[in-house]
Formats: sequence, C-alpha cells, structure tokens
Amino acid sequence: MKPDIRDTAPEDLKKTLLEWGEKSFRAGQIQEWLWKKKARSFDEMTNLSKSLREKLADHFTFHVAKADIVQKSSDGTLKIGFRLHDDHFVEGVLIPSDSRQTACISSQVGCSLSCTFCATGYLKRERNLKFYEIFDQVALINDLAEEHYGKGLSNIVYMGMGEPLLNYNEVLKSTLYISSEDGMGMSPQRITLSTAGVTKMIRKLADDGVRFNLALSLHAASNEKRSKIMPINDSNSLEDLVDALNYFYDHTGNRITLEYCVINNVNDHLEDAQELVDFAQKVTCKINLIEYNPIDMAEYERSSGNRTMRFAKYLEDHKVIVNLRRSRGKDIDAACGQLANKNQ
Repeated sequence: MKPDIRDTAPEDLKKTLLEWGEKSFRAGQIQEWLWKKKARSFDEMTNLSKSLREKLADHFTFHVAKADIVQKSSDGTLKIGFRLHDDHFVEGVLIPSDSRQTACISSQVGCSLSCTFCATGYLKRERNLKFYEIFDQVALINDLAEEHYGKGLSNIVYMGMGEPLLNYNEVLKSTLYISSEDGMGMSPQRITLSTAGVTKMIRKLADDGVRFNLALSLHAASNEKRSKIMPINDSNSLEDLVDALNYFYDHTGNRITLEYCVINNVNDHLEDAQELVDFAQKVTCKINLIEYNPIDMAEYERSSGNRTMRFAKYLEDHKVIVNLRRSRGKDIDAACGQLANKNQ
C-alpha cells in the first residue's frame, strides 16, 4: 500500500527525493504546498516539474476530505458533511457572528462514549481521524467562511463528533499544523479542545505543555445524574475530574470552560444549579450554558427560556462567570451527529 504524502515524515520525503535525483529543497516546496498553500492534489504543485508530480502520484496517495453536504441555516450557521477517502462521513460546523468565525470540527468517525443526549453517541465508533483529515476540515470550513462571509476563521473548537482525547496523538498533531507558521498560523489561544472527561489524558495535556484551551462537557454536577446521561462518569468521577482540571490549570495557566447543556427537567432545577456552583468553586473556570438542540434518537427537550434564565441568574448570584450560548442552526441538522445519522 502506498503511503499518504501527508503522513510521510519530512525527513523521509527528503530522503526519497534525493534517491530520485531531485534537489533537497524540493521537499520544502512540497511541504509548503501541503500545509501553507493547502494543496489538494499533486497537480496543484505548479513549481514542481510535471515528471516529479507524476512520480509523486505513483509513489504516494493523497487522501483529502471533501465537503459533500453543506446546509445553511436561516441564522447563517453552516453544517458541513465531510466525505473521507474510505467513504466514511464526519461533520463540521461554521458558526458566524459579528466578532468571530468559529469552526466546530470532528476528531473521530462516530463515538464510543454513548452520551444519551448526543446524536453522535448513537453512532458506532468506526475509526480515529488522521491529523490531516482534521486539518482538512479546518481548511475547508475556512474557505466556506471566506466565500460566505468574506473573512476567515478566528476560532476552532474540537467539539464535533468523537472524543478528542481518545485520539490523542492525531489531535495534537493537527493542532500543531493548524497553529504553525508553516501551516495555517492560527494562535493556539484561538483553539479549544472539548472533552467528556478523560482524566488521565487531561493530565497528559498538562504534562505535554499544550497552549490551547480546554473545555469540559459537564452537563451535570452530581455523579449519580452525570453517570445516567454520560456513562464515562462511571470511570472518571467528578472528584477525579476536579483533580485533573486543577492539574491542567496549574501547569498551563489556562482557565477551564465548563460546558453545560440545559435540558428540560433533567439538569435545569435550582438544586442542579447549586451543584454546578459547588463544582465550579473547586476549579478556576467559567461556564458556558448551552441551549440544548433536540435530537431524533432521544426524548430530551430544550429547557424553556424562563427556566434557563433562572438557572443562569442563580449562577451569577453565586459569583460564577457564566455565558449563555444560544442554540444555532435550529432549522438544519445542527446538533452534533444528526447529519451523520441521517447519512448513515
């Protein structure tokens, strides 16, 4: 099987080119085409001779993700279905606003965590994404942002399909290419990785000295309730998460974001709010309250506006930093995993 050109180490590529009788600087030109110019075929590499491009095509594969489906919401949100080289399907979202253009991207085909309120949780985990498949999502969403709104991405969130920390090496490698000056040149402070709470890997992020931001998908602040909707809590308790999040903050200085979908009569009572206050006081954090986007596979409903505002006010009254994130793309398949489930 031919190796993928983007999965080939730069030193190995240079060695191959020298064996072919090419100048060593050609390796640098190819790397520039792959990551800075975001080429999607060997034919686009126009400063290489035709014979070299043909030799590259004979020796390497060049697997790229393609934007197979693009849905546009009345609020401007774009939902993108990406087709991968092996016919698997993942999702991404472009969330535009006056101040920022945010891409939400996937890290796995499907997911193994089975969170009951998430459409991706009802999909089998087929495989991890390669770092260049994650990079492709960002590059293609950036192109769509420029096409539709005249400006590129300002922020990237790993909050799409899959658990990023269960694809640790490829996810970290993708952040390096996205943030490198030899790649897309985005500041790591504009990148946020969201996890359902893999404590061991949160600590590894800290040990590896990552510079991007970390968010925890919390959604309930009692072990009993969280385990019912997020089975991962059985092996990664709230107490263990507090320790891991504080370890991350102590090593990076980056404040944690707690994500909390407000679901009607599930986690939107004032006692839930008090439990969230108690948890937040143990971690240097801010809270994003998120309007729930209902899915076909479960009977959960969005909490009413009044209950959500009451919940938010309770947090504010207890000196917790809280932002309310309105649901976007309500008229399209915007909830994570919805489009992939329909496609499947």
